[in-house]
Amino acid sequence: MVKIRLTRGGAKKRPFYHIVVTDQRNKRDGRALERVGFYNPVATGNEKRVELDTARVEHWVSNGAQMTDKVRDLLKGLTRAAA
Repeated sequence: MVKIRLTRGGAKKRPFYHIVVTDQRNKRDGRALERVGFYNPVATGNEKRVELDTARVEHWVSNGAQMTDKVRDLLKGLTRAAA
């Protein structure tokens, strides 16, 4: 099954996550089919906290991809902020 989930990057005590489309059998930070955005939980000042290509996410979901709970929450927050 294809999942839309987070992969961890960044430094120690300073996480940064890429939002990727990958097969669920791959490791958390393993090979990804496509990178569709990022999430920076420690963003300060004018840094972006979340960026997501919603068109590509909708494409993958329409083709059967499942979002993790955290990615679903981030997408809801973006759509709420845009409205």
